[in-house]
Amino acid sequence: MTAFLVDRDGYSLMEAIVALFILSIAASGFLIATQAHIDGVRGLEDRIVGQWVAENRLTELTLGDPTPDVVRSMGVDWSVRVQRSPTDDADLQALEISVSRANSTGAAARLNGFIDVGART
Repeated sequence: MTAFLVDRDGYSLMEAIVALFILSIAASGFLIATQAHIDGVRGLEDRIVGQWVAENRLTELTLGDPTPDVVRSMGVDWSVRVQRSPTDDADLQALEISVSRANSTGAAARLNGFIDVGART
């Protein structure tokens, strides 16, 4: 019975392996959480910059300034699609502006607005 109560210094190899295993599981969980956070921040950045691009396009269309379908903003190429539809007022046109990264399918931002088409000559 007293053989199991031997006084010793340090850890056995099995204890060190178990501790490293637990540490590796915790580290991988931390890395997964960090990656999810980075992806969330990147998505938020895309939505904010996409909204800015859409607002700029609405302003450009209000001023009657023709603009290209691809815009560079914040170091990224953005594809801008404008869908026009008539309203009950012949002088107003409804717009839906969709903005996405240049080689992406999903829209990062959408903006609905109106422009006055009756004032132009």
